Amino acid sequence: MPLPRRSLPSIASLRALEALDRLGSATAAAAELSLTQSAVSRQLKTLEDFIGHPILTREGRGVRLTPEAADYAARVRGALEQIAQATMRLSVNAAGGTLSLAILPTFGMRWLVPRLPDFAHRHPEVTINLSTRLDKFNFASEPFDAALHFGKPDWPGTGTLRLRHEAMVEVATPEFLSRQRAVRGPRDLLRLPLLHIGTRPDAWADWFAAHGITGVPIGGTIHDQFATIMQMALHGMGVALLPDYLVEQELATGRLVAPCGGPVTMRGAYYLVWPERRAQDAALTAFRDWLAGQADDEDGLPR
Repeated sequence: MPLPRRSLPSIASLRALEALDRLGSATAAAAELSLTQSAVSRQLKTLEDFIGHPILTREGRGVRLTPEAADYAARVRGALEQIAQATMRLSVNAAGGTLSLAILPTFGMRWLVPRLPDFAHRHPEVTINLSTRLDKFNFASEPFDAALHFGKPDWPGTGTLRLRHEAMVEVATPEFLSRQRAVRGPRDLLRLPLLHIGTRPDAWADWFAAHGITGVPIGGTIHDQFATIMQMALHGMGVALLPDYLVEQELATGRLVAPCGGPVTMRGAYYLVWPERRAQDAALTAFRDWLAGQADDEDGLPR
């Protein structure tokens, strides 16, 4: 049902509120909005009258938002961003539709992006916008139509398409390995510096367990992205455990080698997820149907 007009302040007054909260002064807000300081003050006074409660407190010669108004400004900021995104989507590609996709940085760049030219060829009418996100988020407050997700299909309120499981392979440079005592099997890696990724805290333990080695201390250093671990391995800083899709070229050229056998399928999988309310969106449907044909898993259908 439509919102009552009494609940909708003017966009101009909301922009003044958001700018003051973010920039900290009416002077800076006025400069950003190309207004005079008195015009910003009038907009804030209009909003204050509209709400019916004080939103400003004096602080020396300046003003600041009350704690309640600062919380309101944070919510307003998200709404203004959504309005801007929706406007851009309509103006950029009103006919074919736009898909705003949150991607995992490494998987998105190394697995998805090389495949996107095929989608663009098949669906030139659809525009795809990519942004990176490492963690789950709320689709209701973020301007995304879908996201790439690693883990389980447990994102509340979403549909899922499984893309592929994750096979991890242990890699190091030949030069690094040549400086170590002979590495004859997985257990020998326990005495070497191991490179861990924070988003897969159990990856090395699972890899060792797949080789029959459990209940042993596993040392090493922790990093936040696969790209970092890749560079650490390439510079001889230790043994990395990386997705096979990420190191195909390095293994083929010999820059990295797998000293103990090769990929091991790990827990978790990559998924495309989308909010249920957008399941029938034309651009999302085209992308999802195309992506199902790119999936490497036998159970690749949406469920």
